[in-house]
This record gives sequence, structure tokens and C-alpha cells, in this order.
Amino acid sequence: MNLKKIAAMAAVEEIKENQVVGLGTGSTTHYFIEELAKRNKEEELNILGIPTSYQSFLLANKGGIAITTLDEHDIDIAIDGADEIDPDLNLIKGGGAAHTLEKIVDYSADKFIVIADESKIVDKLGAFPLPLEIIPNAVKPVTRELNDFGAKVEIRMGIKKDGPVITDNSNFILDAQFPLIENPIQLEKDLNSIPGVVENGLFCQMTDKAIIGTKDGVKFI
Repeated sequence: MNLKKIAAMAAVEEIKENQVVGLGTGSTTHYFIEELAKRNKEEELNILGIPTSYQSFLLANKGGIAITTLDEHDIDIAIDGADEIDPDLNLIKGGGAAHTLEKIVDYSADKFIVIADESKIVDKLGAFPLPLEIIPNAVKPVTRELNDFGAKVEIRMGIKKDGPVITDNSNFILDAQFPLIENPIQLEKDLNSIPGVVENGLFCQMTDKAIIGTKDGVKFI
């Protein structure tokens, strides 16, 4: 049973005709974009998509979803995945190194829905490393500040590529392993106040609904 696909298919049913849809990034959202493309074609929904990465752009384009931008349209609904989800629907995102544009798109949407399998539900955020997109020249000072916050920090390195991961915005990703995060709302603000940090992967007080794929079916939070 593919729990990610179960959640993604339930999220597709949230989309209505003529909507502008924020298209998240990641393995669960991959299923969502594929299924949305099928429904869009079969039911002639006439939706527009705003992708959050080259990955989601290419998937949407392949599926025949018309692409637009934030400059041209407001977003009715955004669908995105998460690496961790706490009981207040605060999130850690950024496993796909696309969290800066994801946060812009998800925050801009009238409604933001997160989709995930049940393994992503946690009591407190922080078991998953917190990604931060940073200006390349700021690696040392940002790392020093994160160490002062109690985090162990690593530059995310590429797979099948020499050197660090380069984001769609031409920046680096630092993965910061914190102890369990007691106050994610405050930490999100504190981290973004560090010079050189473009955006961090805490998404707090943004999520309207979570659709979770479980062994017993779909759960809505």
C-alpha cells in the first residue's frame, strides 16, 4: 500500500475547476501532480499551476498543466509535502532543497494543504534536520550562529555531483540538527534574522489542513 499516493489522490479531490494551484516539491507531491494532470485532462478543469521547483515545473509541463506565475495570478490553493508535521500543523520542509519558493507559494495561497504518509507525524519537530538555504559566502558565520543555537551543522552535498547541493536559487543548503524544537514559531523568526540566511525550513502557522495516508486509509487533520 503506497501511503504517499493515497494522500496525494485525496488531495487531488480538493481541486476545483479554474483554480490556480501551487505545486509543491518532493516524492509525495510528485504523485499529486501526476494525478492532478490526469484529472485536469479528463474533466477539463482548466487549472493553472505555479511550481515551486524545476522538478514540479517539469512534471506539470509533462502532464499538460498550464503554468503561470505569482506575478500573473493569485493562488487559490497550494498542495505540498512535509518532512515532519507536529500536532499544531507546524512543519519542517526542505528535504528537496526547494523550501524558499515553497514557503513563498504556500504562504501566498488562500488555502494550504500538506500531504504526507503517517511516518511524518511527530509529537515535536526536530528529529529531521532543519534545512536552511544560505548565501554561499555566509557558510562560516551562519554555521557559527547555528552552533550557538545548539545545532550540529553540515553542508548538504550533492549525489552524483561533486561539491555541495546548489538550489534553484543558486544557493547552498545547511542541514542543522537541533534537539527537539520546543518553540518552532520563535525559532523560525530567530533563524531568519541571521545575516546570510535566505530562508529556513520551519513552516509555522501556515497549514489549513493535513491529508495523511495511513494503513487504515486517509486521515484529515
